[in-house]
Amino acid sequence: MQYHLAIDIGTSQGRHILGHVEDGRMVLEEVYRFENRQVRRRGHDCWNLEALWESILAGMRACYRLGKIPSTLGIDTWAVDFVLLDRDGGLIGDAVAYRDKRTQGMRELLEEDVPFDWLYSRTGIQYQPFNTIYQLAALTQERPEELDRAAHFLMLPEYFNYLLTGIIRNEYTNATSTALVNARTRTWDEEVLIRMGLPFDLFGPLSMPGTILGGLTESIQARVGYNCQVILPATHDTGSAFLAVPARDDEAVFLSSDTWSLLGVELHKAITTPESQAENFTNEGGAWRRFRFLKNIMGLWMVECIYRELNGISYVEGERRSRTAGTDQNLWTFEALAEAAREAADFPSTVDVNDHSFLAPESMFQAIRDFCEKTGQQPPETVGETMQCIYHSLALCYADAVECLSRLTGKRFTSINIVGGGSQDVYLNEMTARATGLTVYAGPVEGVAIGNLLVQMMVTGDYSSLWEARNAIGESFDIQEIAP
Repeated sequence: MQYHLAIDIGTSQGRHILGHVEDGRMVLEEVYRFENRQVRRRGHDCWNLEALWESILAGMRACYRLGKIPSTLGIDTWAVDFVLLDRDGGLIGDAVAYRDKRTQGMRELLEEDVPFDWLYSRTGIQYQPFNTIYQLAALTQERPEELDRAAHFLMLPEYFNYLLTGIIRNEYTNATSTALVNARTRTWDEEVLIRMGLPFDLFGPLSMPGTILGGLTESIQARVGYNCQVILPATHDTGSAFLAVPARDDEAVFLSSDTWSLLGVELHKAITTPESQAENFTNEGGAWRRFRFLKNIMGLWMVECIYRELNGISYVEGERRSRTAGTDQNLWTFEALAEAAREAADFPSTVDVNDHSFLAPESMFQAIRDFCEKTGQQPPETVGETMQCIYHSLALCYADAVECLSRLTGKRFTSINIVGGGSQDVYLNEMTARATGLTVYAGPVEGVAIGNLLVQMMVTGDYSSLWEARNAIGESFDIQEIAP
């Protein structure tokens, strides 16, 4: 039996999922799960690369202990964050996390040389304060010597691929999130790099999903107990998630629902019009030279923050917050939070979930109360009211995004296909169906890992086409239908 391994690393946890094909159906097995927590270094919130690397190896060793050796593996992570390597392949500086505040004011700083209207017309990437281009601008201001020493720019999955194989390679789907890739040529945009003052040779040629990097280095083989081929999936997790949407028709909206909600469609050509820019839609590169034309919505990050705040868990490693005053000392579950929202269904207030005040607040409870008070609405007083406010606001944001998507693409949509962890949230799915007036198809849950595996399986011949693979996904996993 031929096994494939998806190493899917999210901003709060990662997982190793083995996949194989039986009678045309995709079969999954989770073999390892680990936590991803930030650390505070040199005044910034950073990713703990050392801990992530050891977790990657631990999960690979778990496959060996099970006697299920993968023939291939692929790594995906979130977008925008990166590292720099020197000429000897050594790591320079820290992997600063996108929620760090170092990018504040960077758009205004760049506006004269890199005006956003001009940048969007070339790259098609929406404005987010944490976009890689603004992170690089912040690094130029704070630690220019690190850029002077750098010989290679790598997104995080590319860095881990380098540690596994010794091969330095940039991958297309994740690179597009930097706002440094031209949406028409699908290569690094030299004019943008010139205006940023960044050297061309820092950025390597872009490889498409499905590229075979090669086998593990001898030292890694000794540590995990086997060799396998490392294949590039869509290393941007949203790119993998969109691949996992089961085949149905061309009138479906895709929604990858997790920490972020990414709502959009697949296109063969980017839309970089002023109207698209005004609605803050983005054109992320996808597998097989497609584009994911989508809206980036705050998503279940707000729910995660409430969960952590209630249970006294900090997002930064080594810190713990006291529990919210007046709440039950028993641990809250996500299911309990959803039920509390359902019980407070009549609570009327809503917030703009994409407001920057919700990006990294000290207290999400307080941020929501402050927003409601500032906008003349009733502030929530209970956990249930707070959760209802979040869910109601998300559903309305989804509905608005679908309406904008229809207007910008000229398409009329009949359904929303939700993949990822958020597809399990029945109450939010029900509210989304009602708010949009569209039928919701929820599942599969492990959308990112499935999309990762799908590319590997197509490379090795388990599936002959994307259409065949997507049909197999629809046959392999439970998809819930929710009427509006």
